[in-house]
Amino acid sequence: MGGMLSQRLLSVPIPKMFSVRQIFPRDLIPQEEIPDKMQKILIQPKAASKIKERMRIAITAGSRGIADKPLILKCIVNFVKKCNAIPFIVPCMGSHGGATAEGQKGLLADLGITEEYCGCKIHSSMETVCIGNTEEGKKVYIDANAASADGIILVNRLKPHTGYRGPYESGLMKMMAIGLGKQYGAEQCHDSGFKNMAVNVPSFGKAILKHAKILFGVAIIENSYDETCKLELLAAEEIADKEPALLKKASNLMPRILVDSCDVLIVDKIGKNFSGGGMDPNITGTWHTPYGGGGIRAHRVAVLDISEESHGNAHGIGGANATTRRLFEKIDYDATYMNGLTAMLMSPGRIPWILDNDKEAIQMCLLNCEEGDAQNRRVVRIPNSLHLERIILSEAYYDEVKHIPEIEILDSPHETLFNESNNLF
Repeated sequence: MGGMLSQRLLSVPIPKMFSVRQIFPRDLIPQEEIPDKMQKILIQPKAASKIKERMRIAITAGSRGIADKPLILKCIVNFVKKCNAIPFIVPCMGSHGGATAEGQKGLLADLGITEEYCGCKIHSSMETVCIGNTEEGKKVYIDANAASADGIILVNRLKPHTGYRGPYESGLMKMMAIGLGKQYGAEQCHDSGFKNMAVNVPSFGKAILKHAKILFGVAIIENSYDETCKLELLAAEEIADKEPALLKKASNLMPRILVDSCDVLIVDKIGKNFSGGGMDPNITGTWHTPYGGGGIRAHRVAVLDISEESHGNAHGIGGANATTRRLFEKIDYDATYMNGLTAMLMSPGRIPWILDNDKEAIQMCLLNCEEGDAQNRRVVRIPNSLHLERIILSEAYYDEVKHIPEIEILDSPHETLFNESNNLF
């Protein structure tokens, strides 16, 4: 900015920082073993017997950055082909991708899900059809391409939701209620607000199980390192009963920041590939509804950039107190506001204070803390809310974390380095 504000921030010291490795349980299925694992679960009668010759089979693909999702989808495509059926992939991500067919197909490509890699067509459309009603009488809409198929295979990761708590959060039930619903169907599910999502998601999901041609689902559970640790096949009739127990397993495997509170939380990047909330409040504590809870208690939050995979969708930026001009200039307001409109939440898209660079955004948050001096602030820096193995802490934590067995200190406290533009290296 170069004015009075920049002059005022010049005198705000940034604490010395040090790197740590957070240690979590690490059960996993190695990537090279996934094709064999998928073959073993797909040959089960509750999957293989559902796929008949020449059936057109829609396979769902969401917008999350799930580590092995392209490979898992490819395995399902190959299996469907071996059954002499015709697979195709359907983007299932509500309003993401700017609520356009091209945008949603582009999001999949950024995640490595392409026709060339998976070996089948991707039919992307925002057209929906009404397939029936919930028990409460609400109309239920799903993607028109999926509705016209002879069968639908659900694929999604299970994990805690970013806006509410319930027996069904992010998973197969939500993939049906929100993802398959595209923008219009997702809006119908959200229309009574997050306070009712724990009821609406299973209500809409069960209606889709009843009225659509759901064959089975593949539930993915990841460990704390964003690696696949469990693949579970659920027949359509098993999803409602068995998903809640799998969600509990997934919840127990979520990573977290292993210190409970901080003065300033620095998030290098937010993005839809990291979390539906841009930055997962289960990690960052930046909740936009009163229906969830958890994460670090941060007095101030600085968000520095947005992932390329988000295509300017800055949903979640409203959880920050300060951000940078480079992030601000990348925002696609149509995509961001459509996301908020569909979710019936305005606060995740609100713009925080905009500073010229990383250094000033961090200094602004340091200056705005209510107690103590900036040099001794408790500061936590994370790359994003998905990858938490290596994080950076301020010197004030140094003696404290020495006694935490799940934290390995990697270096000594040192000055934070910025480039010539005052952005972090």
